[in-house]
Amino acid sequence: MNKKNKYSKPPRRINQSTAQENTDTSPNTSIVYGRNPVLEILKSSTRSINKIYISQTAHGAKINEIVQLAKQKGIAFHCVNPDKLDKFSEDSQGIIAEVSPKEYVEPEEIISKALASQNPLIVLLCGIYDPHNLGAIIRNCVAFGASGVIIPKWHSAAINETVAKASAGAVEHILISLVSNLNNAIALLKKNNFWIVGAENGYDDISQTNIPSPRALVMGNESEGLGKLVKKNCDIIISIAQKENISSLNVSCASAIILYELTKK
Repeated sequence: MNKKNKYSKPPRRINQSTAQENTDTSPNTSIVYGRNPVLEILKSSTRSINKIYISQTAHGAKINEIVQLAKQKGIAFHCVNPDKLDKFSEDSQGIIAEVSPKEYVEPEEIISKALASQNPLIVLLCGIYDPHNLGAIIRNCVAFGASGVIIPKWHSAAINETVAKASAGAVEHILISLVSNLNNAIALLKKNNFWIVGAENGYDDISQTNIPSPRALVMGNESEGLGKLVKKNCDIIISIAQKENISSLNVSCASAIILYELTKK
């Protein structure tokens, strides 16, 4: 298909220890906290788990499921005083896991996976500094079937425990690529016949816009939008129709709407 105008508008033995267990973490490991994130790491097996710390006061179905999965996989878990988890996070939900860091992939791996899917879709993020927004967007990407997320090394939040918690563990179920230059990633996508779809206020309503496949969606933050060169490299720029009494949607909310619209096309 020929492209038209770019856009119409501007496993181990189980050691169930006492509360005296040392909770100092090992080097070269990451901490993930929260019931959903820890559970999703156990389910996905995408990262090795060194040990799990569970508060002596933590109860419930998800805690029971985590304990059973840890037993099945031979992962050490320790019951500790709740205070020992507070040094990691006051929002740990009574559980943390010491895990290997999240592994990144090359953009080519995401592209290959996308092109092998029924509805090829990749998401690029430009200037998403808030880890809660990043985590929420990643959760939306998993929910709506994106094959991967590409983020820049600079001008972006890092994939850390806050992102994992905000994504409710979805970060374990999607490929993520960390690139030095987002525009180089866009050029690579174009070589693979992806249409680059930017999202910014003031352009055509996505619900009324024909967007060919395969697609790569580029999202910027709500205050600055897309970078100048990134915007220039987009083939299409779309917006979400909304009432004039609000300036813009939070980027994570906007990403959910746009990803939903793209899955319908």
